[in-house]
Amino acid sequence: MSFNVALSGIAAAQTDLDSTANNIANVGTVGFKESRAEFESVYASSLFSNSKTKTGDGASVAAVAQQFHQGSLKFTQNPLDLAITGSGFFATAGNLEDRSLSYTRAGTFKLNNENFIVDNNGNYLQAFPVNPDGTSSSVSLSTTSPILIPETAGTPVMTDEIGITLNLPADAPTLDPANFNPGDPDTYTKATAVTIYDSLGKAHITTTYYIKPDNASYTGVNQWVTFVTVGNKPVDSWNPAALPAPGAPAASNYGLAPDGTATSPATYVDKNGVTRTGAILTFDSVGAFTSSTPAALNFAPLGTPGAGVLDPGADGTQAFTLKFNEPTQFSSAFEVTALDQNGLTVGRLTGVEIGPDGLVKASYSNGTAQPLSRVAIVRFRNEQGLAQTGSNWIASQNSGEPIAGEAASGSFGSIKSAALEQSNVNLTTELVDLITAQRNFQANSRALEINNTLQQTILQIR
Repeated sequence: MSFNVALSGIAAAQTDLDSTANNIANVGTVGFKESRAEFESVYASSLFSNSKTKTGDGASVAAVAQQFHQGSLKFTQNPLDLAITGSGFFATAGNLEDRSLSYTRAGTFKLNNENFIVDNNGNYLQAFPVNPDGTSSSVSLSTTSPILIPETAGTPVMTDEIGITLNLPADAPTLDPANFNPGDPDTYTKATAVTIYDSLGKAHITTTYYIKPDNASYTGVNQWVTFVTVGNKPVDSWNPAALPAPGAPAASNYGLAPDGTATSPATYVDKNGVTRTGAILTFDSVGAFTSSTPAALNFAPLGTPGAGVLDPGADGTQAFTLKFNEPTQFSSAFEVTALDQNGLTVGRLTGVEIGPDGLVKASYSNGTAQPLSRVAIVRFRNEQGLAQTGSNWIASQNSGEPIAGEAASGSFGSIKSAALEQSNVNLTTELVDLITAQRNFQANSRALEINNTLQQTILQIR
């Protein structure tokens, strides 16, 4: 019997050595969780044995339990390297249609040849769908799908509004708007330019010209005339309330006063002999704009025969509103403090960002950012009940069903982009445990050797 007791001790010590050696071997493995050999005594008795004199039958391995405490973080330069701080696992699937998920803490993700985010084994990282505003539309594990990073360009948006904030100099010399010529700087006081975009994303330079008119032609001294060109081609201002019916002549267009009412338009004749309309801005005696804030000037569709600044294929009904946001007329220099428009050109993918809540955003060269999905985080009631398969785990009856949720919410940990969770193995502790396991193995081996010596001595008795 003592042989069996010593042999059980050797087997238990060997398991302890194996577990410790495996921990040491994986001290540099990302997302690795150390294992601990846990033992129990073996004790067997019967109705006919004396429990008071029973010594026991040795030791056995009760479990090799993994320890899921947090590992330290290592920061990298790769935004697809992900680490979880707190509770939870990443969910991965073996292929695009697979719903048999595995779970991991190793966040060494990258793009495959189809631009999906995968781990080193080619498993697809799973994420929840999101709405256009970035909110999750579902946090059910059954709705997760692989994350595809699009290579396509961001969709262009045609401009329908331009905003300008500026000061027009009250002491500017007066000019006759009837003599306005965009190609002659001597016929206008100042000009501002901004790039707008059509429905195909093509850029067009839109220039607004400002003329301080002579008093003989206009009703007030605190007035300015504005004309607008797009791509060096003039466009007319028009009153939406008096918008001409399709096919009506261009003469149906009207200039707009700052208060939005129709007025006698400011006009000039372009190089083709076509009469063009502008708009009149009126200020009071203290230099304040007398229209409602913001004032809006509407400009005719850019694809009409009168304008014709768009290429074939673009949306010819595109029109835009020019808003003067609290302009002033002070006795100071011409100054533009804000000039913007709401259109977008076509954008190329420039980067991917993953936030602490797992939201994946694609950034484009046109300055837009599009939410793609939200990385799913999964936790279990009993993490030690998970069945290990390499660097991943799968759910079992002992672990309970997976519970999915958003990162950084409730009991779920947050996600760190450009970071990796290192192994939670403490090398110093493992080396001490290795020495202890070795001593245990040697002691049990010594016990086996002594048992052998005793039996040899007994067999040699004559």
